Amino acid sequence: MVSQTRHDLAVDLGKWLQQRQWQIVTAESCTGGGIGYAISSIPGSSAWFAGGFITYTNTLKHELLNVPTVTLARYGAVSSETAAAMATGALANSGADVAIAVTGIAGPDGGTPDKPVGLVWFGLAWENHCITWHEVFEGSRTQVRKATIHAALRSFEKIT
Repeated sequence: MVSQTRHDLAVDLGKWLQQRQWQIVTAESCTGGGIGYAISSIPGSSAWFAGGFITYTNTLKHELLNVPTVTLARYGAVSSETAAAMATGALANSGADVAIAVTGIAGPDGGTPDKPVGLVWFGLAWENHCITWHEVFEGSRTQVRKATIHAALRSFEKIT
């Protein structure tokens, strides 16, 4: 099976969102806006892409996405709890119908035994639902970021 390109995944996401008459918002940390860039590269994406938040620092995660400071202090920026709070905060602050959030350690530094380089937490929020999951991607900083963007663009498959 041939892997889909980032472009193809973004097109598929757009079709899926348009069928539901939904808009998506992104909340990105480790990808620095890469998910939003991939989505907005598709002609006509303004019909289904509300926009995005790039919240690299904990301060912006708190101020723009309402991530509680206690969550950041207790669990850290790279955690299920933070990914969920980022997704629900983006949803609440955007008027969109679905939000994808990513927070991770792209490397090459910053990893620990509990949170290695390549660890990325995803949060997906819609209606009254929010799910999180994590992946550990191998490779360079660029490879981790690309894999994260690819996985985020596929995440709509998790909505039932």
